[in-house]
Amino acid sequence: MHPTRESCTVMAWAFLAIAVVFEIVFALGTNATKGFTRLWPSVLTLTAAAGGIYTLSLALRTLDVSVGYTIWTGLGSIGTVVLGALIYKERITLPKLISFASIIAGAVTLKLASGI
Repeated sequence: MHPTRESCTVMAWAFLAIAVVFEIVFALGTNATKGFTRLWPSVLTLTAAAGGIYTLSLALRTLDVSVGYTIWTGLGSIGTVVLGALIYKERITLPKLISFASIIAGAVTLKLASGI
């Protein structure tokens, strides 16, 4: 039995969500590597980078690249900023909050416009 278009779409969004998590781990891990001088943070960071690209590629089998890549980078950026504030004590300012809202609005609009 062949998968339905609907099940492929659900799987694509699941792969994209996993790719976003990998992207956040990659970005935060890069800081923890201290210039790739620390072994285990470096291994984690490189593994997350590979996992993110792989799962993104699986999502892009179904999703338009303009939608998938933009959401991947946008949500990855938001997650990185939020967790960077929690883990690395980085400040979240009003301009950052406005930027978050813009990214989220753009991602939602892309999703709605794609019809996927």
